[in-house]
Amino acid sequence: MNAYSYRDVAGKGAKSSKVASEHREDGEGSVQVKLDPTMEIEGAKVFAIYGKGGIGKSTTSSNLSVAFSKLGKRVLQIGCDPKHDSTFTLTKSLIPTVIDILEEVNYHAEMLRPEDFVFDGYNGVQCVEAGGPPAGTGCGGYVVGQTVKLLKEHHLLEDTDVVVFDVLGDVVCGGFASPLQHAERALIVAANDFDSIFAMNRIVAAIRAKAKNYDVRLGGVIANRSANTDQIDRYNDAIGLKRLAHIPDDDAVRMSRLKKRTLFEMDETPEIKRIQQEYMKLAEYLWSGSEELDATPMKDRDIFEFLGFE
Repeated sequence: MNAYSYRDVAGKGAKSSKVASEHREDGEGSVQVKLDPTMEIEGAKVFAIYGKGGIGKSTTSSNLSVAFSKLGKRVLQIGCDPKHDSTFTLTKSLIPTVIDILEEVNYHAEMLRPEDFVFDGYNGVQCVEAGGPPAGTGCGGYVVGQTVKLLKEHHLLEDTDVVVFDVLGDVVCGGFASPLQHAERALIVAANDFDSIFAMNRIVAAIRAKAKNYDVRLGGVIANRSANTDQIDRYNDAIGLKRLAHIPDDDAVRMSRLKKRTLFEMDETPEIKRIQQEYMKLAEYLWSGSEELDATPMKDRDIFEFLGFE
């Protein structure tokens, strides 16, 4: 692995963007460099979780990872957010990030061991936090790429059945859209409100662009933090999406984060048991081979007019 610094990566960005924009190799209108084909994740089912910032993607990802593990699958969850808090309910701590550890060894990856950046989580879920560059200094795609490269170099993906990417907010730039280059299905977490659905529409557009050159396809929507799903369902019907699960706005979900636990570790009240079953049904559906959805996003002005009530 080359010993890049963030400044090195940022310095190469302008040239790379110019080359990619001339050739249009990575989706319509994209200015991102085409994925290195040797960095594909082979053998595992790979899911990328997107959605508006603060909508509960990390909670959703962690509980979905546990649900897969309850099915007997070997699961790896990769947090792709500089906050590096994707996996803390699984590990009960903020684990070191790949980028922090690389920095400690001056980006000489050959000095690292798997236990330096892969940590055991609840029920055997393996946890990695990719981290990210300091604000305004680098590209998130580089961080994700280096994380996948490290995992492959240490043969850690060969013993994995499921990989879950938990991706930063509603950022769909090439950097944080890079998990889509590895994923089989992209899932979107959304609440039953204007801002969540507006962000979801833009994420659908990003996934559709990546699907032109990569195997990723839309898997569907996970309704979260919502008593009702009428607006989500109305939007889905209009563009060709599908709701896969509904996690209600229940205080027990918030409490699980405060207690640093997954929902599968909470006292089994009737509501917690129902939510656990919802995650188990979702994991079973995704593992069995989920439907490919070919949704067509709306223009920003059209969705602005479409959403809500008179």
